[in-house]
Order: sequence, then C-alpha cells, then structure tokens
Amino acid sequence: MKFRNLLFAGCLSLAFASCSKDTMQESNPVNPIQASSSQKANQATTTITEDFEAGSKASYAAGDVTLTTGSWNLDDALIGSTSADVKSGSKSVRIRNTGTLTTNFTLSSPSSVSVKHAVYGTDNSSNWQLWVSADNGSTYTQVGATVATSSNQLATATFTVTKTGNLTFQIRKTSGGSARINIDDISFITGGTPPTDPGTDPGTGTPGSGNTADNNNLLLGNPTNAQPSINSTANYLMDQTYFTESYNRDKGTPNWVSWHISSTDLGSASRSDNFRADVNLPSGWYAVGNSSYSGSGFDRGHNCPSGDRTSNSTANSATFLMTNMIPQAPKNNQQTWANLENYTRSLVTAGNEVYIVMGSYGSGGTGTNGYQTTIDGGRVNVPSRVWKVIVVIPNGNNDLSRITTSTRVIAVNTPNDQSTVNADWKQYLTTVRSIEAAAGVNIMSNVSQSIQDVIENRTDSGS
Repeated sequence: MKFRNLLFAGCLSLAFASCSKDTMQESNPVNPIQASSSQKANQATTTITEDFEAGSKASYAAGDVTLTTGSWNLDDALIGSTSADVKSGSKSVRIRNTGTLTTNFTLSSPSSVSVKHAVYGTDNSSNWQLWVSADNGSTYTQVGATVATSSNQLATATFTVTKTGNLTFQIRKTSGGSARINIDDISFITGGTPPTDPGTDPGTGTPGSGNTADNNNLLLGNPTNAQPSINSTANYLMDQTYFTESYNRDKGTPNWVSWHISSTDLGSASRSDNFRADVNLPSGWYAVGNSSYSGSGFDRGHNCPSGDRTSNSTANSATFLMTNMIPQAPKNNQQTWANLENYTRSLVTAGNEVYIVMGSYGSGGTGTNGYQTTIDGGRVNVPSRVWKVIVVIPNGNNDLSRITTSTRVIAVNTPNDQSTVNADWKQYLTTVRSIEAAAGVNIMSNVSQSIQDVIENRTDSGS
C-alpha cells in the first residue's frame, strides 16, 4: 500500500526500528526464537518516501515536477500511469535511454536509500545507478553498485550512504537504450543499521528488513526474509499492492501473507469472485488456476480476505489471485476463519487499525472428500495447519513506535480438518512464539526485542 503522512528533509518525525532477519531454510527452517538478541537488535530510524502519486509529467522532455517530498527533475523520464507501467499505486517514474531522476532539494545525511524498480511492460533489461552530491549537484559520486533491472515485477534495491551533509540524489539509467524502466517508492532512511551490501537488489544480495512506514504491509517485518528472485523458489516475495506475500512455487501456495487494515480499506465494493491465475509469477512457474481446486473437497481459502479489501473493486479483485489461496477445509474456511475475520473487522470499525500476518504449514488436511496431502495432480500442497497473528492498535500515526508491551496481539492456529475443527476461533488461541517455532517464521522482527519478549509469549483472551 502507498505510504501516508510523507515528510521531507528537516521535517523527519517518524520513529521506526529495523533489524536483521532470520533466513528461511527450504527443508529445515530456522527457529527465530533461537536467534540471538544481537541479531534482533533495533535502532531508531526516520524515513521519508516519495511515491510519485502527487505529480504529473506526460513527456520525456527535461523538466521539473513538484511532488510530496519537494521538486524533482526528470530528464528523458516521465510519470507513467498506464497498465504497462509497473507501480505500487497508480503512478511511477518511467525512464528511457540514459535518462535521470534528480532531487532539486537536499536531505540531511540519510544513512541509506531504497528504490523500487522494474522493467516497463515487455521491454528488455537495463542497468541504472544511484549518485549523490554534497555540493548542490556540482559534482556527483556513485553510491553502491550498479543495479540490473530485468523483472517486470517491482524489486527493491537498497544502498548504504557514507557521505554526510546536505545531499542531492540522482538516479541514472546507464544501459538498455530505448528499453524503459519504472522507478517507484524511493525511501530515504536516517539512523538504524544500514545494509551490509550496498546497492544490491534483494533478489541477489542482502535484503532490508521490510519497510516500516505507517500502514505498510510489511511494517511488522518480513517473516522469512522472502526475496523477489526467481532463485528463491520456496520463499518468493510478491508485493501485490493490497497485501505482500512469500510464495512457494513447488507447494503452489503462499508461506505467509501480510497486510494492514484501517477504516479506509472497508467500504461497499462487492465481492468480485474473479478467482484467477497470477500472471506475475516468473516465466516457467506453474500458475495455479481458477479450476485447480475443483472437485478436491477443499475451498479456495483466502489468506488476505475479500472482506478486508472493500474500498474499491480493484482492491477486492486483488484478493482473488490464486497466489493468495490455500486448499482449506470448508468448515475451517467458512466458519472458523470467517468468524475471526468478521471479528477483526469489527475491531477496525470500533476505532482501531490492525496489522495481520497469516500463513500455513505442514502437509495433509481433511476436506469433504477426506484426507489429502496434495491436489491439482500433486501441484498444490494441502497444509495441515493454518495460523494468523493480528496486532491491534488504536488509530493514529507512527504505528511501529506505538506497539508496546500492552498492545493486544491475537494469535490463532487451527487444524485444516473438516471433521474436527471448531467454528469458535477462540478455541485455537495460542502465542506468537508457538506459531514461530512450528512454522519457522519470525513474525514481528521489526518490533523491539524487549517488547517481542512480552507480547509474543502472551495468549490473548479472545475478547
């Protein structure tokens, strides 16, 4: 989701925390509870992000455009909003040839910069670089390594900035000729622990810890250090705008899905019911389809529910991608989880916002046709357990800093079993730590370790 309450240099007021992630192992997951406290150490950061939603520039001719963070110069670049422009909202920058994107304002000593990037439409790959100036653009030096953009899905490149002072930044497309790239969501981060591998795409290098801006789907953290790399077949990071997920190619299901709900996400949009294959999966990967669950005895069970995205038809439609589904016992889906989802939305309408991570693990569940370990000719795993963690905070800003030892956290872990599951989700309340140990995830890695130690070991009362 697009970040709100954006600020620019001199007005930084958002306090966040970041930390390293535990790595997901394909066959033997790391138990995040065993991670050392130093691995989870947090340091306060401040972040400003430009999402390019506020301005318009329709031509490639050099020119300035006023955006939320200030004035930017776009040379051989424009702000694109077509269906071929890859973006996390409705707009992103499109650069061709050796075009540039430059701040006309300065930022005071950011420690790192992250940039989302993708190939425009079906264009060929291109390279680009981040440059920095400490003398208002008179001279520039390159930051980190050159980045290769080859995917038509947004990835994030993160750079460590060692230069200090009032800095100007410039993105330079350096190869690819007329092939175009999209740039979106440029974040300038001050403080915290910078990345150890500057200028790398998380698909091939050291990842960041997930963006901690208010209302971001990964505010709590990236539970398995998922990566947007085709080599990460068991832990493939997909930003679906309205939710973010780790997808497992060989299981045909997500490991987890993470999202945020506020009152603005709940509206009157009708249920779209357009279950469909996800065309954004890497080329050559099997795409689970609309009919893949037919006759299996299992529901196409949403992770991020349709009911959590009713602000508009586009948001609702996104939840019907089959990469958001698991084979779920109908009673588990239609009763137990439906009741929990309705309760969660009631918390939002009562004046709260919630951050949710849902996932599944194991193999073997019982549907209306009995016990099965896979469906769709063995291409889709049937999980044995389905879990969810819900973090509840009153409406407000600086969300991460408002998660304290008093924050309500609801953790539920149910069997995927038509014959034994109870419709009352409260029967399956547990602790975050027990889910982490069973599923091999680290659900709230962006939260201070001392706070995690309290709220992750507490079982909610259910009311």
